[in-house]
Amino acid sequence: MDIRSAQLFLHLASSLNFAKTSEQMYVSPSTLTRVIQRLEDELGTLLFNRDKRSVQLTREGVRVQQFVRLWLDEWHQLQLDLQLASAELTGEIRLFCTVTASYSHLPAIMDKFRLQCPKAEIKLTTGDAAMAFEKIKAGEVDIALAAYPAQLPANMIFQRIAQLPVWLIAPVIPCKVNDLLSSSPINWNDIPLVQSDHGPARSRSDRWLTDCNIKPEVAVKVDGHEAMVSMVALGSGVAVVPEPVINHSPVRDRVRVLNISYQFQPFELGVCMLGKKLEQPLLQAFWQLAAAKK
Repeated sequence: MDIRSAQLFLHLASSLNFAKTSEQMYVSPSTLTRVIQRLEDELGTLLFNRDKRSVQLTREGVRVQQFVRLWLDEWHQLQLDLQLASAELTGEIRLFCTVTASYSHLPAIMDKFRLQCPKAEIKLTTGDAAMAFEKIKAGEVDIALAAYPAQLPANMIFQRIAQLPVWLIAPVIPCKVNDLLSSSPINWNDIPLVQSDHGPARSRSDRWLTDCNIKPEVAVKVDGHEAMVSMVALGSGVAVVPEPVINHSPVRDRVRVLNISYQFQPFELGVCMLGKKLEQPLLQAFWQLAAAKK
């Protein structure tokens, strides 16, 4: 198994979609199929169960996925170590993330990056998570920490660094919202909702409402997850929010997690950038350090 075959396998193991992996990894569908068949022949086992409608990892495929992920991490770290041993990287990286991510996940990456690239400069911009991919596409930033979108643009690459639970939160203070939540059973159609205009939190909120046939009043619409927590703390309604936003909010003591039977899809947090920029040594160094954090 060579490096390219390992990369293709790992992407397919994540996407479980031959067409998507073929498009995003810039290989033809027939080439991708041959690579997977060759790996299966080398290992003497099926890695994927596939039919016309679905692709799933086999038990053996899961074990190979774990091995390949560790192997590629070690390979990337070796590349980075050798590059940095031969020359110090300089330049600027324009980075975008949410305020919460700048507290929760960016420091661990930056601590290692500054040790290995002390002459590099980071220009950090914070804002609404939903804007990350647009800013990359527009050329305003080089790389972003963001949640995996419903549809990753074909010219971008994404490396997962963490999985973030998502919760429904309510205010702590006495208010109309809590009066309504105290009824049994709860009439969710009567509970005011705080929503973001767009982005991954909005998609999970919409999915919950659709799955449970809830049609509430949208009391407040905001930009950014942090503002959602603030509005809930003020008693404006309930909201669907990722866990780190709650934990790092200055008003976290004024909101509570509601124990409901519904399971929200977690966020896949990662680093993303245009695929063609991975050839730039400084961006490659940041990418590999972020990937090694998993």
